[in-house]
Amino acid sequence: MTDHAVTVLIVGATGSIGQHVVEQAVQAGHDTRALVRNSNKARGLASGAEAVIGDLTDASTLAEAVDGIDAVVFTHGSSNEAEAVNYGAVRNVLRALNGRPVRIALMTTIGVTTRRETSEWKRRGERLVRASGNTYTIVRPGWFDYNAPDELKITMRQGDTHLTGTPADGAIARRQIARVLLDSLTNPQAARRTLELVAEQGPEQADLGPVFGTLEPDPTGSLDGAKDTDNLPASEEPQRVVDDLNTLRGND
Repeated sequence: MTDHAVTVLIVGATGSIGQHVVEQAVQAGHDTRALVRNSNKARGLASGAEAVIGDLTDASTLAEAVDGIDAVVFTHGSSNEAEAVNYGAVRNVLRALNGRPVRIALMTTIGVTTRRETSEWKRRGERLVRASGNTYTIVRPGWFDYNAPDELKITMRQGDTHLTGTPADGAIARRQIARVLLDSLTNPQAARRTLELVAEQGPEQADLGPVFGTLEPDPTGSLDGAKDTDNLPASEEPQRVVDDLNTLRGND
């Protein structure tokens, strides 16, 4: 049971990471709300979680999901509908919130600064979070469950410099990704941090505060993470993306 229980919405709750987040959130004593497309999708969710129906690609369906929440964890993703899902889910939840502040934990991926369509839409989703004015942590995990049995030391990097597109870039267990996402919601040292998340040889730490504490905060006003390569110029973005950013910044 955490000393800092929150009402948290998990987006992507039925996915391979989201299920871990839901389970751990319930165990931690959070008031846990899982976004699902229909009641059938709610089957198998951890006991104690509340399933709420909504379509992450349609902001008009998300009012109930965001009502009264303190925090949201995004674990969604799609390689087939990159804009609609990887970007659209973030935009639509923020639209549904209509400016009400919440704590955000957003999962994207290691290598997100590589110029390819799927990762570019994830990166644009990151930018929406930074532009929103909400307190956030952006987590870019390595390859899921490719870590060796003795590789449990949670390690956080910045700059997204490991870009082979293979497990050589880093790996980490799904349950550890969920732990970091949840821990970031209540850990003050995680605020306004963007990080790549991997596991290295050694035991898992009991306290992640010192690990978050090694990170640089994202530069104030920047659309990108600390130490990120500047290779997706905002001036060359699609007009619809520029419009979304301006709306969040209050410049519309």
